[in-house]
Amino acid sequence: MTDRKTAVAGVKVRTLAFWGMRSLVFQLVLIGAAVALPAVAHLTGAPVRVLLPMHWPVILAGLVYGWRGGALTGLLAPAASYLVSGMPYPPMLPAMTVELFAYGFVAGLLVENLRINSFLAVATALVVGRLVFAITVLAGFGVNGNFAAYFQAALIPGLFAAAGQVIVLPFIARWWINKEQN
Repeated sequence: MTDRKTAVAGVKVRTLAFWGMRSLVFQLVLIGAAVALPAVAHLTGAPVRVLLPMHWPVILAGLVYGWRGGALTGLLAPAASYLVSGMPYPPMLPAMTVELFAYGFVAGLLVENLRINSFLAVATALVVGRLVFAITVLAGFGVNGNFAAYFQAALIPGLFAAAGQVIVLPFIARWWINKEQN
């Protein structure tokens, strides 16, 4: 599969084409992974707030399929997860949806359109996504009561996973793109 930007120029692709049967199927697989990984984590008692299992496939979708793929995966994954498993809890659904949308959109936009290094794109997407999450919660979606305690419980544990995402996801995305091109 070649990217529309490189088919003529022969330049190394930054992202794969968003549209096309194969691309859409793989994006559905990433949405499925964003549903399955948290479900498995919950079933095994793994610390979901530490691992952030839904975030990985969404950011990966942005790195591999650009801003459209990242945004679509981020937008659909929380709702699909809720329909399948009842998680995230309904009060958290709006905040998580806009957060995950932001992760996928920003990672994809920075790599695809602005041609930013994937490592920096993931780091930036994580900061923007967390800011969007915080703004959404402060606007009244997702929490009642002590905001400081909530943010500490919701944001701090995920720093380990965020570091892993910055380090690992660009390598997976590059491998995926190279594999699809050959």
